Amino acid sequence: MTASGAAGVGPRRFGVGFASRKLAFADAIQDAGPAVWRRFLDGALLLGPVALGALLNVKVKYAVLALVALAVIGLVIVRPVIAAYSLILLTPLIVGINAGAVLPVLRPNEALIVLFGGAIGLRWLAQLRTGGLRWPPIDRVDVTIIALGITSSVLPLAMMEVRQRAITEDDLLYCIVMWKLLAEYVIVRSVVKTREQALRCLTLSMVAAALVCFIGILQSLHLFGVPRLLATYYAPNDVTAPLSDGRGSSLLGLPAAVADLAILNLGIAIAMLVRGYPRRLWLGGLAALFALAVIAAAEFSTLIGLIVALVALMVLTKAARIAAYAVPVGLVGGVLLWPVIQTRLGGFNSATGLPVSWLDRLYNLRTYFWPVLFSDNNWILGVRPSARIATDTRQYGYVWIESGYTWLLWGGGIPLLVSYFAFVAAVLKKCWRHAQRADPAGVIATALAACTCSQVVMMVFDPHLTYRGSGDMFFLLLALVRVLPGRSEPADADGRPSAASAITRLPRRVFA
Repeated sequence: MTASGAAGVGPRRFGVGFASRKLAFADAIQDAGPAVWRRFLDGALLLGPVALGALLNVKVKYAVLALVALAVIGLVIVRPVIAAYSLILLTPLIVGINAGAVLPVLRPNEALIVLFGGAIGLRWLAQLRTGGLRWPPIDRVDVTIIALGITSSVLPLAMMEVRQRAITEDDLLYCIVMWKLLAEYVIVRSVVKTREQALRCLTLSMVAAALVCFIGILQSLHLFGVPRLLATYYAPNDVTAPLSDGRGSSLLGLPAAVADLAILNLGIAIAMLVRGYPRRLWLGGLAALFALAVIAAAEFSTLIGLIVALVALMVLTKAARIAAYAVPVGLVGGVLLWPVIQTRLGGFNSATGLPVSWLDRLYNLRTYFWPVLFSDNNWILGVRPSARIATDTRQYGYVWIESGYTWLLWGGGIPLLVSYFAFVAAVLKKCWRHAQRADPAGVIATALAACTCSQVVMMVFDPHLTYRGSGDMFFLLLALVRVLPGRSEPADADGRPSAASAITRLPRRVFA
């Protein structure tokens, strides 16, 4: 009895002692955590001046850039929403700057993505250490964006490795495109927390688009030496001739991208007008400017896209008067931009009656891309991520795929094509669900739904999904299509407003 009692008590005493030692060890680790974190910060602060001094010996410009980068990182850590504001405002203004013109390898907007992503990552680590981090809910749009990234990069590279095709630097650069767009989407989604912040994002988007569109209109009319000014930093591949051909490529370096950006922001302006937002004259003027910029881009495909977007907006907003307003804007645009229109109409002087640009597009597809794509079953898993072929017979040195759906099959085959249609379906479903709201989520949902309908049609002609500037803005604003609380309203764990604070009206003072 005594032996059994001793045998029974002994393990319990050992278990209590072991548990107490384990708790003491855990407490010691927890107490040491802040001290270790402080030592880490002290080491980083000591290494900072040393690194700056070393950079000063290498080149002063690098030291200044490093100092600015550190200041920006600190600012974003303190106020993360600045990252969203900066990307939305600056991306259309700097995305067209040639890579290497200001920074080596990276374009300025790509450097901002890396910088803001690093700052938000540091903030994330700090929240993870304190237990204050909550993962946002993953919806169908998120899944389809990730699928686009995988089917445009991982699967094609794996296919090329299996089929023993050489992977070039161009292939790797094209593989990054969708992941860059996903990074922009994640940054905005993770830092915008209130309706007021989302509304500022919409305002900044229209401001940036208005600057791009205004410069594009001046460029198409050859006014104030704008084409010559753009040739300094915004010449694609250092070829300056297209900057003075009557098409408004503006700060994006691509007329179709300017038109896409204008269509997206036209949708924002019209949605705000229909929903009774203040400053209606400003919104009406911006809507007219965006419509004129589509004409100034002088692209037949984007004019078709504009019509599709307007029809979609009329359906979504149930405002048939949009067509009545479109007529006088079209007439004014026809008078102001008649030199541009006249030049483009001259392209119909061909034996087939089709624009010369469309005939060139068809020739390139039949000569360079379709024979390769539809041979050896390449259309199933694609040819390679790179969407261009080098040639010495063109001024840019390349022939690009001028068909969005051909580009999907070329870059990732059936998986990438299916991923795109799944993405379109998910975006339209989500935007349709939010489009009837009066808050910023409803405004951007309306604009993105119309823009997506337009994009599906225009993808017949060009890969509009990833156009620089417009593609970036599409994903930046897509992150705002979610219900957000007001500044003074309670929110649940996912950042959404509680049931008691349903949104029905908008604040009159946006920047209060």
